[in-house]
Amino acid sequence: MPLLQMEHAVVFLLGLCTGRSFGIDYDSNCFVKDGKPFRYISGSIHYSRVPSYYWKDRLLKMKMAGLDAIQTYVPWNYHEPQMGTYDFFGGKDLEYFLQLANDTGLLVILRAGPYICAEWDMGGLPAWLLEKKSVVLRSSDSDYLEAVERWMSVLLPKMRPYLYQNGGPIIMVQVENEYGSYFACDYNYLRFLLKLFRLHLGDEVVLFTTDGASQFHLKCGALQGLYATVDFAPGGNVTAAFLAQRNSEPKGPLVNSEFYTGWLDHWGHRHSVVPAQTIAKTLNEILACGANVNLYMFIGGTNFAYWNGANMPYMPQPTSYDYDAPLSEAGDLTEKYFALREVIGMLPEGLIPPTTPKFAYGKVCLQKASTVLEVLDGLSPSGPVRSTYPLTFVELKQYFGYVLYRTTLPKNCVEPTPLSSPLNGVHDRAYVSVNGVPQGILERDKSLKINITGQAGANLDILVENMGRVNFGRYNNDFKGLVSNLTLAQDILVGWEIYPLDIDGAVNSDFFYLLDHPKRSAVKALSYEVPAFYTGTLSIPGGIPDLPQDTYVNFPGWTKGQIWINGFNLGRYWPARGPQLTLYVPRNVLVASVPNNITVLELERSPCSTQACEIEFVDEPNINYFFVFPLPPVACLSLRPR
Repeated sequence: MPLLQMEHAVVFLLGLCTGRSFGIDYDSNCFVKDGKPFRYISGSIHYSRVPSYYWKDRLLKMKMAGLDAIQTYVPWNYHEPQMGTYDFFGGKDLEYFLQLANDTGLLVILRAGPYICAEWDMGGLPAWLLEKKSVVLRSSDSDYLEAVERWMSVLLPKMRPYLYQNGGPIIMVQVENEYGSYFACDYNYLRFLLKLFRLHLGDEVVLFTTDGASQFHLKCGALQGLYATVDFAPGGNVTAAFLAQRNSEPKGPLVNSEFYTGWLDHWGHRHSVVPAQTIAKTLNEILACGANVNLYMFIGGTNFAYWNGANMPYMPQPTSYDYDAPLSEAGDLTEKYFALREVIGMLPEGLIPPTTPKFAYGKVCLQKASTVLEVLDGLSPSGPVRSTYPLTFVELKQYFGYVLYRTTLPKNCVEPTPLSSPLNGVHDRAYVSVNGVPQGILERDKSLKINITGQAGANLDILVENMGRVNFGRYNNDFKGLVSNLTLAQDILVGWEIYPLDIDGAVNSDFFYLLDHPKRSAVKALSYEVPAFYTGTLSIPGGIPDLPQDTYVNFPGWTKGQIWINGFNLGRYWPARGPQLTLYVPRNVLVASVPNNITVLELERSPCSTQACEIEFVDEPNINYFFVFPLPPVACLSLRPR
């Protein structure tokens, strides 16, 4: 008997032994679990956005809210950061997460991709796919399909033992995500995925799709053999939304796979807030229909490091993915949690885990360690790549973070001379200096030209920040860096030295703590400074029980940058644009036994020349600096960037 047939036979026998089954009863318009009608109430949690230290706490809080199941995405790029290199360890241990859900008594709805959206960098697709510039993502492009097949042949066999009929928690697996919103409308691609998922998961598992609740979205998103479900926000017409599903699935259970409990944020826009009563009212209506529902999000979590996505026109998401969800970014119980718990009604016995305590450790003094330019060789140990014209991040095989582009001024610029990106080719934000003197900032879609001065032959340095790849729509193929030429006046700049920067590696090796910290004389406050690193230490107070605890870090007087604690990349801060002022610091990042090393990369302007050079650890978050009034539910429907 061929090996694959043997595996299918073993799985079938396991199903018989366990007596567990999950499927669809089309005649009765419901799911059937172990031979009995079943309706689930689920909540979304992204294991990639919650420290593994807190997985159990968050899952138990979800269970105690009355949920039957959780729904989670699998971000491909999180697990295969380099082609052929797979990471399922530590905070990426998906199997451990599934086992915890099972132990907690929660079923799992797995959204396996390969594309997930999720306001996650490139919608979960790995950036190395773009090494073939002409690749058509989410289509029958042969190079794309080959990569998908390799990835799924790693992921799906890991998931098979966790299927419900095999004794695990997974009752359903989503194929792709909101494909009806994508321009390609490639049914052969969906058929390829269907065949691939069946090959690795067998014929018993329920495979499904999710699309917006309209015939337009379901037209290209649904496929025979994949059960079509819909998503929609609170405040709308529930009956009309489910009628859209009925156009694709005349029989079977009604399912809202993404019932929005809040909404996503963007830098420079107000924090999204949706009233609890609005969500509770619509949830009541959904449950009154006998429908199945997943609350997206039940806990949002955090875009640590560089994992945030972006929408078009280019708007990157902040570090917080709080989402105004029933559990806050830090897992706190909210008014919304209890309002929805009351609607759900069927509650398990037991105590709800309390909100974790927070601690205000206070102010920490920082000192300037060096500018990026001063330690360029240490940040780019392999040296520069030389090229006549600029290369993108992908061409450099540097997928996240920062790259420094250097050339020399071809002529004297005694008078201010325009440096411009005529084809909007700075992706996404560039910090410009000449011989170490800051000149200004170029920014995608916003600032395409600045004036610079300098002598012929001076170094023109352009530090480019990747602020997150587009996660939704046709522009997923979001190349980073200088993706087209820059011009000085009318002249195209050539002769580049390009430095890929391994800042995370340098931070983890204590590079900045080994530098001498020269005394610096007071300098005049500038509109811009060259990007620089600052360091300091946080000592956890003694004599107070149960420390360390969670905290939040605030940046008074700082502008924009990145922060690491003990080598852990907390993410981006940008109080100058908001709405997020504080970053969440989970307790597992901190240690009480020795001082905690803090490294800050300030990209624009620190407070250190005009006021105290410090950051502050506080016990309250502030992710809603600009606006405090609720976002009307209709705005959720009109945005639709998911």
